[in-house]
Amino acid sequence: MDTASTAPAPAAPTVIRRPVLQQLIPYFLIAPTFVLVTIFTLLPAARTLRDSFYEFRPGRVPPPPEYVGFQNYIDLFDTGHPIVSDFTQVLLNTLYFTLGTVVFSLPIALGMALLLNRRLRLLGIWRFGLFYPALLPTIGAASLWAFLFSNTLGLLNTILGSFGIDGQNWLGDPNRVLVSITVVNIWKQAGYYMIFYLAGLQAIPKDLYEAAALDGAGFWRQLRSLTLPLLRRTTLFLLVVAFTFGFQTVEQLEALRGGLTNQRGNLVLYYIFQRIPQRQNWGYVNAMTVILVGILLIFTVTNFILFERKREHE
Repeated sequence: MDTASTAPAPAAPTVIRRPVLQQLIPYFLIAPTFVLVTIFTLLPAARTLRDSFYEFRPGRVPPPPEYVGFQNYIDLFDTGHPIVSDFTQVLLNTLYFTLGTVVFSLPIALGMALLLNRRLRLLGIWRFGLFYPALLPTIGAASLWAFLFSNTLGLLNTILGSFGIDGQNWLGDPNRVLVSITVVNIWKQAGYYMIFYLAGLQAIPKDLYEAAALDGAGFWRQLRSLTLPLLRRTTLFLLVVAFTFGFQTVEQLEALRGGLTNQRGNLVLYYIFQRIPQRQNWGYVNAMTVILVGILLIFTVTNFILFERKREHE
């Protein structure tokens, strides 16, 4: 007799059904966050996009806004437009300002992190001193630099005068104002980025550097072949953060008053802030906001795609 044919079939696994209320608990937990994000992020973003296609006219009793399609976007890049003729210049300023900040602040931050990752005397004081600019409120830091850049009593011009060099109008000269504002931002942000690089360096196993040293790799070879590749994720994060910060700069311009120099030192977000009070600018303000968010989104997504592709190839 075939015992295999008479063996009982295995019992089907028992499916335990949770009560409906227990299944809905995760949705209840995320509901407050979803409601807040919808009210304060998604709905304003949708309204901003909608309003960017309308023209708002001034008046004691304002007429209804008129749908103009993409005309607001076209006007932003018209250098002869009576209201937003400076937008192209301001957008280029912001790009130069952001690129200058990223190109200089990240290498400086990495250099400071490499320095503080060594055994130094009074290491805590060194860390506090290099990180201190990031702790200062933006308005306070900008006010300090406004004193340094002052034409008459400024420290920079005083030092130049002691060497017989004529002082410079750092914030009033259209050819110098953007560089001056960029220097302030580099000084302010480098210490903040340093903390992330320092955390990344301390997460790298020391055995890798010891093995590289035994193979004859010097400091620069270790930096190029070990440190920089292993800090790629940190660098990606800081690139996105630095680029975003660059396009969100407002407070330091209010203290430095750099944007008033023929718009040669103005930045996009401060330019938007200056035009909010007048109703006739509302359509342009929304169009500029959409462009700003679009630039940040494109940059962020592009960086993630490029870094992930490079990681897959390796």
